[in-house]
Amino acid sequence: MGENKKNSFYIQGTILAAASILTRIMGIAFRIPLTRIIGDEGIGAYSNAYEIYNLALLLSTYSIPIAVSKLVSARESKKEYINSFRVFKTAMIFSAAAGALAALVTFFGAEYFSKTLFKSVSSAIPLKFLAPTIFVFAIMGVLRGYFQGKNTMLPTAISQLLEQLFHVVVGLVAAVIFMKLYAGSEFQVAYGAAGGTFGTLIGAVVSLLFLGAIFFMYYPTLKRRFRKDSGAQIEDYQTMLKLVLITIFPIILNQTLYSVSGTLDSVLLNSVLDSKGFSEEARLVLWGRYSSKYRLLANLPLSIASAIGVAVVPNIVRAHTENHPRLLYEKTAQAVKFNMMIAIPCAFGLAVLAKPVMFVLFNDTTEMTPLLMQLGALAIVLYAYSTTTSNVLQGLSMMRYPVIHAAAGIVIYVIIDYILLSFFDMGVYALIVGHTVFPLIVSMFNWLRIQMETGYKQEVFRTFLMPTVCSGIMAVISYFFYLGIHTITKSELVSLIITIIIAVIIYFVLMILTKTLNEKEIYDLPMGGRIVRLAKTIGILRE
Repeated sequence: MGENKKNSFYIQGTILAAASILTRIMGIAFRIPLTRIIGDEGIGAYSNAYEIYNLALLLSTYSIPIAVSKLVSARESKKEYINSFRVFKTAMIFSAAAGALAALVTFFGAEYFSKTLFKSVSSAIPLKFLAPTIFVFAIMGVLRGYFQGKNTMLPTAISQLLEQLFHVVVGLVAAVIFMKLYAGSEFQVAYGAAGGTFGTLIGAVVSLLFLGAIFFMYYPTLKRRFRKDSGAQIEDYQTMLKLVLITIFPIILNQTLYSVSGTLDSVLLNSVLDSKGFSEEARLVLWGRYSSKYRLLANLPLSIASAIGVAVVPNIVRAHTENHPRLLYEKTAQAVKFNMMIAIPCAFGLAVLAKPVMFVLFNDTTEMTPLLMQLGALAIVLYAYSTTTSNVLQGLSMMRYPVIHAAAGIVIYVIIDYILLSFFDMGVYALIVGHTVFPLIVSMFNWLRIQMETGYKQEVFRTFLMPTVCSGIMAVISYFFYLGIHTITKSELVSLIITIIIAVIIYFVLMILTKTLNEKEIYDLPMGGRIVRLAKTIGILRE
């Protein structure tokens, strides 16, 4: 089957994707009771705090894992193990300093940021509880990037699961306790939100302790590898710091431009609606529905795109460094197809089953939230493609292009959102338009740039068209299945679970029958051999 399955980015990517999906599911499981504990107003304050936290994290250390992974991978491929470790040490010192500074600025500037950006005093309280997490993540990110650069995603995956597990448990317990402690206070729901963010801090600390333990257990092996070093010239720390900064800066810009859209959404929505006389409570309710219901679910399939993007970077770096254009083409095509194979059916499924999903998860019976999901489903596919292709460009050392493309997308999307909010009274629905336009622009530019720089020709029929056809058929069948099962069971939860299982089976059967997925591609998946044997046994995959 070509490359060893142990080193296949399908396997590494799937490990990280599986962990990302589980953490997203745990995140959804966390938001559901948290929303019921603190309400839409409280979850709005919680989401605002997270927007500022994410921005501070992005500007300081969020890009560290990808940057360290890229630099370590390039040296590991040449057996420069000493230089690889020097990357780790340099990045650790830089990241700790940047993380500490960002944490202090966020903590002491919490009131200013919340009032200035969101016209919300309540958001400062959960933000202060989040601030120390930036420093913890700075250290944790370097460790994750170092392991990823060595082409092992397992430590990152396990640490993510531990992080989210403690986040959920501690966050919910703390939210309940804080709501009781501050009962009667005008900031009761804000302190409830702070309980949720306190769980984020504890989760990050536990994850860091786990990664630290793994690193110290691995250190004796690392020292033995130093003796097998290729003997290349040792890079001095000053040069290494410059390399780290040069690598980090464009990734920071790109990641910031990608993620700042959420902050801009909140700023635009709050500013425009505030000028139109909407109260803080009304604005927080709208923002809570958009950010903690629509976007939370939309980001679930996108976690796969992010994981595959992270996994593909070391492979792209190696193919580029060792001048293997065929391998480069294959890895790019595989990453894009694998993402589309997941993102497209997820978009169709969430759109068709939006109402029961929102009811089962959030007990939401409003018309607004399901409509947000239906209108914004296309953005899931576009974000998946733009994220993957941006990672490919970063792996090719074309760091400036994702930044330029994202900047262009941000400018156009902000203008469109402002016009729709200010002059068309579209309210929160205007954000859906921008949420779709931004990744569309980035996707188009990335597609053209990869083609121009590498000669890569994006395959369309089996990557985009057939998954769309299979997803469309699956969605129609699933919708009627849901109606039929609900008529019998009268239970939204039971009907939804059964329908999702049926939908997954229908989709993959269609993908195999239409030869959109071939035997080799199935075999490269985790448990691929078993899937191939089962497909042949039931006759949907022929010899």
